[in-house]
Amino acid sequence: QVQLAESGGGLVQPGGSLRLSCAASAISTRFYTMAWYRQAPGKERELVATITTGGSTNYADSVKGRFTISRDNAKKAVYLQMSSLKPEDTAVYYCNAIASILGTKYDYWGQGTQVTVSS
Repeated sequence: QVQLAESGGGLVQPGGSLRLSCAASAISTRFYTMAWYRQAPGKERELVATITTGGSTNYADSVKGRFTISRDNAKKAVYLQMSSLKPEDTAVYYCNAIASILGTKYDYWGQGTQVTVSS
């Protein structure tokens, strides 16, 4: 059974940093585009950052220059380093793995980890 397990969330003051981790099981992440999404209370889930199998990255405008996504295929993991955090970054952060393999689409989600930015 495929599982994506996020960790590293918590309470942090504005201007602080957090590093989120997502560990995958039962899939080989090297075949997947990995992403982080977030969902704030009362808002729709939004894409935060993606990293392709080749290592290309893309970020939402709201986090550019502050967040960095990375991956370690040997550890089946993806990370999100978050710096200069703002209260508006408060949300549940979700890990996503997506791939199209031999014509079949695979799309997996983690359960999420809460990030709260508050003084």
